[in-house]
Amino acid sequence: MSYVVGLTGGIGSGKSAVARLFADRGITVIDTDAIAHALTAPGGAAMPAIRAEFGTGVASADGALDRAAMRAIVFADPSARKRLEAILHPLIRSECERRLLADAADSPYAILMVPLLVESGNYRKRVDRIAVVDCAEATQIDRVVRRNGLARSEIECILAAQATRAERLAAADDVIDNDGDLAALAPQIERLHVQYLALSRRIC
Repeated sequence: MSYVVGLTGGIGSGKSAVARLFADRGITVIDTDAIAHALTAPGGAAMPAIRAEFGTGVASADGALDRAAMRAIVFADPSARKRLEAILHPLIRSECERRLLADAADSPYAILMVPLLVESGNYRKRVDRIAVVDCAEATQIDRVVRRNGLARSEIECILAAQATRAERLAAADDVIDNDGDLAALAPQIERLHVQYLALSRRIC
């Protein structure tokens, strides 16, 4: 199995942009958010259990998860998040392991993108190294407002539910500064790519 770098960062930090730069270098990227979306899409493997736990009101007309409805439930009832995670997380972890064995077999190392990596003891045990995409909280909020159109209060609730910036930085082996534009990311990713190639060869 490949050397695994856990890539994380808060909402709006720019994890996807960083992941694309690694993918452009031929590295396998496994995105747990994308896996979660597939599990909660119409016909997704997680939807029967989610409907059974939270009721049909959390499903849209096509059978996918109604994210706005689910978000409202989670923010109103802290225990709801744990119940949702108890359904999703085992399925996500199983799919991650499958992809690491299959998709990453020919990649010198793999990027496992996990938004809540710092908060999850399980993922921290699975990765060989942690890379944190970092930026100021004000930058995160501005990006999410532009990207998702969420109200500032909603974004602040999401931030409050995640690890703090200080907690992520304390857990980081590598920090990727993304307070600037995309042009500033490329040299940082190239440096880390060379570093990860060297590290992956040591365990071969």
